[in-house]
Amino acid sequence: MTTTPTRRLPESLDAGVALVGPALRETVIRYLCPEMGRVAQYHHGWTDADGRPTNAWGGKLLRPALALLSARAAGGAPASGVPAAVAIELVHNFSLLHDDIMDGDTARRGRATAWTLFGVPPAILAGDALLTAAVSVLLDSDSAGARSAASSLLTATQRMITGQAVDVDFERRTDVTLAECVAMAGNKTGALLACACSLGADLVGADPELVRRLAAFGEHVGLAFQLIDDLLGIWGDPDRTGKQVGADLRVRKKSLPVVAALNAPGSAELSTLYFRAEPLTDQEVRRVADLIELAGGRDWARDEAARQITAAEESLAAAGIPDAIRGEFLDIAAFITDRRF
Repeated sequence: MTTTPTRRLPESLDAGVALVGPALRETVIRYLCPEMGRVAQYHHGWTDADGRPTNAWGGKLLRPALALLSARAAGGAPASGVPAAVAIELVHNFSLLHDDIMDGDTARRGRATAWTLFGVPPAILAGDALLTAAVSVLLDSDSAGARSAASSLLTATQRMITGQAVDVDFERRTDVTLAECVAMAGNKTGALLACACSLGADLVGADPELVRRLAAFGEHVGLAFQLIDDLLGIWGDPDRTGKQVGADLRVRKKSLPVVAALNAPGSAELSTLYFRAEPLTDQEVRRVADLIELAGGRDWARDEAARQITAAEESLAAAGIPDAIRGEFLDIAAFITDRRF
């Protein structure tokens, strides 16, 4: 029998959970009213639908771990980055609450999504409350860069929303260019990871050039992640990753490999199949995947993911941070992007 290898969790993630976890819970209790707090605590996995503690934890806290590292990269103590780590995780979960509603998803992390239990309006409002709490926790800190960090977080959030809006607009279009698709992914996925990698440094008052280079590192990692995620949405191994083979093709998603292939010469058959109104059969899904590969979409996405990872490493090397901290950044980046496709 073949066993599926388990990816090793970077040690920085354990430190992130230990340091950020209690602060995150305290922030939700402090800044959210009881009604919204109940939805948010369920969404995070801390309670069941009736408010009873579960002694569970939802998520790996990847973004908070990166925020803590960025504070250390600027010479701050790990604790000095906690408000940034909490803020970035709150924004991430704001987006998840709203994404679940927009996508009609009924399960997340093996549990019913919040909107299916509490209703759409409470889930929307809980997401809104998490966003405002994220800004408040930064502004209420005593850190030198509190206002700058809050501004950076809001800019990244606006970019993420813009990317999501463009992605929704893509659903009704047949003329999406590859440049548009890359820009959308940079906003939708890259912006928040860029912010996570730089927000702690920003909060402790780091030199703007260091903040910029850390953000560039995160931006490239975010794009690499999206490219790999899109590859898995077409050719993924469900036993290893949970991604169903052809899942994105069945819903006609304008993912990066698909758009690369649609814009390549000789894509008439692919366009005809992909843009027709009728659902694709299993055989047609396989044919579409083959056509994407023949048009070069798979190779382009693989090569571009590798290029983005290289660019991330170069940005981090230019930041001039201690080798140990740089190694921790790279460990988390490898964990994020090391998915088989």
